[in-house]
Amino acid sequence: MMASAMVSAASLPAFSGILSPLPKVTGKSVMWGSIGVGTTIMEKFIAAKEAGFTGVEPNSHLDRNEVLKARDATGLKIPSVCGSQHWKSPLSDPDPAVREQGLEALKITLGDAQAYGADTVLLVPGRVTDIISYDQVWDRTTAEIKKMIPMAEQMNIRIAIENVWNNFLLSPLEAARYVDQFNSRAVGFYFDCGNILAYGYPEQWIRILGKRIAKIHIKEYSLKIANTQGKSAGFKVLLGEGDVNWPAVMKALNEIGYSDWTTIEMSGGNTPEGLKDLCDRMGKVLAS
Repeated sequence: MMASAMVSAASLPAFSGILSPLPKVTGKSVMWGSIGVGTTIMEKFIAAKEAGFTGVEPNSHLDRNEVLKARDATGLKIPSVCGSQHWKSPLSDPDPAVREQGLEALKITLGDAQAYGADTVLLVPGRVTDIISYDQVWDRTTAEIKKMIPMAEQMNIRIAIENVWNNFLLSPLEAARYVDQFNSRAVGFYFDCGNILAYGYPEQWIRILGKRIAKIHIKEYSLKIANTQGKSAGFKVLLGEGDVNWPAVMKALNEIGYSDWTTIEMSGGNTPEGLKDLCDRMGKVLAS
């Protein structure tokens, strides 16, 4: 069950050797699903390179040899890998067989990251539903992630829990407590700036999570559009033209000493011009 102890930055275990610091927040990566140009792995890497990105966050379970060829040919870095099976086989599922499939998928994701030289994998641990209670998601996902910590520590890769609309970890204090319970340098948080705006303020989450943050997703969200057209419609806005307070976000990241990669996760990259626009807008956000 959930621990009741108060969370503080001082309670975070040491993270020796996990992060790959940059002089400041300048690493510009693009999430695999945002690259709408090209059909092959090589074509997508080339498109990201030509748009101005310096890194790519591929999905797990791609052809590793093809990803490595594309990485080496373009010179792009791979700072992180996004798990592609956690919605299909969540670690919170009531069926132990499904949870086992989720663990096997996480093993492959970690293997992908190791092969590519990435230091982080993105994991959505589970989802609270009308039949899967909040405490069950906490307990089941905690137990399953603990099984993977030895492998992640050996690989020197962080399993980063992302905040998504899964009805779980709905406050920064709780998210920090969830990470801290593992007492391992191999478990962190993958913070999505846009996802959180529906029920919080990203700059507040960033300050509370602090060094627990392994990576950052850059995403925009419009509360005005969400309030008039529906919650999901809030993402239908250009980066820099929504309600994320990017100067406040950048200030908070500087305050916690974040010096790692940022990865954009937005639509609009279905043409070379659109992909370049995403990169250019991301640059403006990082400079704000």
